[in-house]
Amino acid sequence: MAAQKQQVPNLQLAELTAAQFIDIWRHFDTDGNGYIEGKELENFFKELEKSRRGAGMEPSQAVFKEKLKEFMANFDKNADGRIEMSELATILPTEENFLLCFREFVGSSSEFMAAWRRYDTDRSGYIESNELKGFLSDLLKKANRNYDDKKLNEYTQTILRMFDLNGDGKLGLSEMASPVIGHWLLTLSFSQGIKLTVKEFDSIFTFYDKDGSGYIPLQELDALLKDLRDKNKMDVDASGLGGYKKSIMALSDGGKLYRTELEIVLCRDSAL
Repeated sequence: MAAQKQQVPNLQLAELTAAQFIDIWRHFDTDGNGYIEGKELENFFKELEKSRRGAGMEPSQAVFKEKLKEFMANFDKNADGRIEMSELATILPTEENFLLCFREFVGSSSEFMAAWRRYDTDRSGYIESNELKGFLSDLLKKANRNYDDKKLNEYTQTILRMFDLNGDGKLGLSEMASPVIGHWLLTLSFSQGIKLTVKEFDSIFTFYDKDGSGYIPLQELDALLKDLRDKNKMDVDASGLGGYKKSIMALSDGGKLYRTELEIVLCRDSAL
């Protein structure tokens, strides 16, 4: 039996709920990499134009490409040739611009880690669903949004749908480090050249965590970075290492670099 054709989400709604927004995102981000790009982008823009135009003659390929170019000039804020979730939230009339508020709350890498630690108090690397509700409550208060408990529960479930990739009812730091929200965790300049396995990371971390405390003092960071540079045969001079150090220090908490957080940045196959 032939596979049933997936129905295109309705892009004509006056205002999307957060859940409807996620359904649309997942429909067009077919490879799940956190961006609508390439053929995905063409398909999305084609459906968006159809919803605005209604029934009628489709534009020529040349006109379509010109319209797409104009569309990207308006909405591709970082000019990377693709649409990310926060940019899509400016295109579609999403309820309360919820996702934009969420990204604003996350802010910079240091702000993200400060917010994360506020709820991951046991440093397990996870935020439980009941902790997530508090996280989102803080978000909405910061954004001066009015909400009731029913709406807060809906938002909590929406965020879980977005980021709870393994369906265990909680969010791991690695799940939040997707291109959608915490992309900085995966794109730190140093981590781009790092290809450590968890086993390799454990070996290096254990060497520097001599007392088994679960963290590395910041004063050990210079030696750690030099070891990583040599291990990965990276062509990086001392000034370059300084820049990498500054990025990694965003993870520091009271002069300490904890295993869970450092693993997210340095390992490509983190099992968190």
